[in-house]
Amino acid sequence: MCSHYQGIKKREQLEKYFRSRGIPLPPNWDMWPRRLGEFVRRPPEWDSGDEAVPEREVEIGRWGLISAMTRADGLAKAEKLSTFNARSETAHKSFTFGNAWRKGQRCIVPAEAVYEPDWRSGKALATRFTRADGAPLGIAGLWDQYKDADGNWRLSYTMLTINADHHPLFREYHRPDDEKRMVVILPDGAYDDWLTGAGDTRDFLQPFPADALVATPEPK
Repeated sequence: MCSHYQGIKKREQLEKYFRSRGIPLPPNWDMWPRRLGEFVRRPPEWDSGDEAVPEREVEIGRWGLISAMTRADGLAKAEKLSTFNARSETAHKSFTFGNAWRKGQRCIVPAEAVYEPDWRSGKALATRFTRADGAPLGIAGLWDQYKDADGNWRLSYTMLTINADHHPLFREYHRPDDEKRMVVILPDGAYDDWLTGAGDTRDFLQPFPADALVATPEPK
């Protein structure tokens, strides 16, 4: 489970690594649940035949997915739920994530780093995870839109997670008795296929190699 990450600080990185441009940076790059962050998606009109439509676009949305199926009388409750991560094993049958899953509303969450707690000392020590090659992380996610209290459509997104009990690196983090989880970090060459829904979804839900990541304890 990931409840803290660092977004992309420089627009040039989005253009270089995610081929996305044309939108201001969000107000926060130090990301916590319910803050506004950026995600990359295929434009809904991408397959319309209009050559002016880009292959990818960056949108800003709420980190913590709220389903389009949420009714007005359920919005207040939905806003309080912890929906910033989605378990890949059950997302397809979840009320919150099922609509986005069925419609293939996939996205990539660009991040310079994600943070997880190290409990091996008996106290939580925040640890920063980055790619060893210095490139940003492209995290597999889902997006959806919902109507806010004023009746306006808003975007939201979540990160997909997988079991990490046997991952050489992530199995060491979180509380000792908790199931170990990690976000789905996509290989660079998988971005297009993930966004277009090509291939079996399970092919993408794989652990990122431990030797391609660096874990750095954060000073208090």
